[in-house]
Amino acid sequence: MKRVLFLCIGNSCRSQMAEGFARRYGSDVMEAASAGLSPASIVQPLTKKVMEAKNINIDTQSPKNLNSVPVRSFDLIVNMSGSKLPGRPPMEVRTWNVEDPIGRPEEVYVAVRDQIEMQVMMLILELRREASRRETAEVAAAETLEKRNAASEQTGSKPRQN
Repeated sequence: MKRVLFLCIGNSCRSQMAEGFARRYGSDVMEAASAGLSPASIVQPLTKKVMEAKNINIDTQSPKNLNSVPVRSFDLIVNMSGSKLPGRPPMEVRTWNVEDPIGRPEEVYVAVRDQIEMQVMMLILELRREASRRETAEVAAAETLEKRNAASEQTGSKPRQN
């Protein structure tokens, strides 16, 4: 399970949308959170409205400051802020170029929401493929160990353990 932090400026639009989609569609492969470089006091009402149109309720989410989040506990940061992150995070950082809809009409929020949904879905698919490859490798390793142990039993030698 990957821990993913979605980051934008105010944590009231883009990163909240990404967290909502990730929690709804990708909870099998990621634990999602969001934060902002300079958090707003509320999640924008239009953010909530356009997410509700996708049957995703984000009413319990609230803006958080990047400094209040345990950044080092995440495996991946998705940066939508348009700014370079302070310091050098010790984990992978991906940049998504997503327009900031704050102060814009609802149509912009809808377009941003749809772009974020697509990008979150692509990330989820990537993480599922990685998880599947890991499972396949683990099964293959277990089968190889079983075969070695079976061969060892036939020859009377001690089975190997990894």
